[in-house]
Amino acid sequence: MKNAIRIGAVVTASALALAACSSAPEETPTSSAPAPSASSAMSESPAAAVDYKACMVSDAGGFDDKSFNQSGYEGLKQAEADLGIQIAEAESKDGNDYEGNINAMVADGCDMIITVGFLLADATAAAATANPDINFAIVDTMIDPALPNVKPIVFETDQAAFLAGYAAAGTSETGTIGTFGGINIPSVSIFMDGLLAGANYFNSETGGDVKVLGWDGKSGSFTESFDDVTKGQTLAQGLLEQGADIVMPVAGPVGEGAEVAIQDNGSGWFIGVDQDWTKTTPDYAGIILTSVIKNIGTAVFDVIKAAAVDGTFDAAPYEGTLENGGVGLADLNPAVPADVSGAIEGIKAGIIDGSISVAVS
Repeated sequence: MKNAIRIGAVVTASALALAACSSAPEETPTSSAPAPSASSAMSESPAAAVDYKACMVSDAGGFDDKSFNQSGYEGLKQAEADLGIQIAEAESKDGNDYEGNINAMVADGCDMIITVGFLLADATAAAATANPDINFAIVDTMIDPALPNVKPIVFETDQAAFLAGYAAAGTSETGTIGTFGGINIPSVSIFMDGLLAGANYFNSETGGDVKVLGWDGKSGSFTESFDDVTKGQTLAQGLLEQGADIVMPVAGPVGEGAEVAIQDNGSGWFIGVDQDWTKTTPDYAGIILTSVIKNIGTAVFDVIKAAAVDGTFDAAPYEGTLENGGVGLADLNPAVPADVSGAIEGIKAGIIDGSISVAVS
């Protein structure tokens, strides 16, 4: 990300255990990929204007981070186009901006304020408590304790990352894959958990011995930044030097540093997160094995639509899973062996029906 490191205390939260969940995207896709994004799934014809204002506050990466901020913003823009609502937005340069940006949206007369990212939880909870007549939603975390005017938008990304971990383990020629995160928070480590669990499942099912560098289920490698691309390149290069031939960074645009490292190395594969990186970084499409997608744009659109058009809002978490298409796997590169890619749909079905656990073993 292009701005300073995000800082500040956050509430303790986990997207892995949810007491109650409202509906996420209804359409269940036939492939591992999530349902179409808001920009493609919604009508191209704008609806009649609705007297409603939805606003968004980004995390430090800004709305062009090729990651979760951008996905959320696309959902906001689609709501403006398709629902005829008004919108406003505020970009955060660092953690010091969160409170001021949210309060600016309150002063701007927003009916709903959507904050993007785990690190905005404290500022969101404070603003929601002070403004009980305004609806809030927050991407990537729960609020503890729950508030009646805050709707969490969360994703079981470990389910999709499990598929990526299996595919990576089955593709690796060195028997070593790697990962690193931006900051060690639940919305980051959940991807890393899934990758590790998927690789472990490959080993147990095939008798393999693929190792995962950068995360052991409790601790691992982090850039401590979502905006320092150079740190991402350095960490990725270190993983490559230790024998990893596939790297999955979970660090927003810092992941671009890993793409540079892999390309400069002359061999290796990259796994993207949040969005399909063959589309967000097309210059590196040739080294992208797949991407672990969470359909934030559609979730944001649906939450806005429910409040603005249907007149319904509740604080039950909106949870994206493999089953409802809220998370998924982008197309696999042809380099993935046929027997490995052929197993993915069956594994996905097992995760959905509960016969395959995505917990790290």
